[in-house]
Amino acid sequence: MSIKIEMLRAFAHVAQSGNLAEAAGRLGRTQSALSMTLKQLEDHLGERLFEGERKNRLTPLGEQVFALAQQQIQSFDAAIREIETSARAPQGLLRIGSIPTATGSLVPASVGRLSARFPGLKVDIRDTDTHTVIDALLRGQADVGIVSGEHALNGLAGTLLYQDRFGLICGPSHPLAETGDEVALEDVLAQGFIGNNLCQQIGNEAIDAALTETRVHAHNTFSLIGLLRTGGWTTILPRSVARDLPVGLAFRDIRGLSAERAVTVYVAERSSQRGFAEAFVETLVSEVAGKRYGAEDGRA
Repeated sequence: MSIKIEMLRAFAHVAQSGNLAEAAGRLGRTQSALSMTLKQLEDHLGERLFEGERKNRLTPLGEQVFALAQQQIQSFDAAIREIETSARAPQGLLRIGSIPTATGSLVPASVGRLSARFPGLKVDIRDTDTHTVIDALLRGQADVGIVSGEHALNGLAGTLLYQDRFGLICGPSHPLAETGDEVALEDVLAQGFIGNNLCQQIGNEAIDAALTETRVHAHNTFSLIGLLRTGGWTTILPRSVARDLPVGLAFRDIRGLSAERAVTVYVAERSSQRGFAEAFVETLVSEVAGKRYGAEDGRA
């Protein structure tokens, strides 16, 4: 007997619910049928997945199987959604992953131009962090991705879109927002500094030390923005965060800090939608040229 996805789904529902009755109701099956499915799975593995008969506590093996089952169920369901979407998109489905700053600035106009050029094309857009975008590209779950930094990766063709300088980002009411065009790094790090993942790319000793010592680290861009808008916090981010996202934040250059963040678009070379992906890259490059990205265009 082979393990089927529905067996894993049945086990995952029971593990989440902690009892057969609730899981059976959610799956639309009888308790006896669900119990038989679990027994078949345990017999195949040769080990018990639950402690006792009440199904409310997993064995150590059960814990491992539960974690793996959830991953496989999510992957399977995502694949089915993409297959069904592709079937309803005779001209194709372009899957785009992007960091939030690009999703809020470059992507909308570029998708609009691409849709006008290919009316039958469906587009799926997901904004997330750089690591997740790259992972989706490598796993074949995205056709094109916009990320921070430049990465040498097999199977991905990259195009540098722009570079922009790191600096202070804070709320408009923060005292440092009222200073001149440049602020001192020590003032930025002393004023309720919030760590973020992009700061790790800078390679500055003082910033690295602050990242280790800070009490608050925000991994999500919009969580970080929410904190900054309260006015009592600072962080270091690229200029485009304040310039391109409609969040009302201030940007100031930091004296002596010249580090820049590169923004790169990658196309999965084995993507079945590579033609559409490359057409999308063309619109992005045109959009960047029209907006003079990376130019020192004054205060945010």
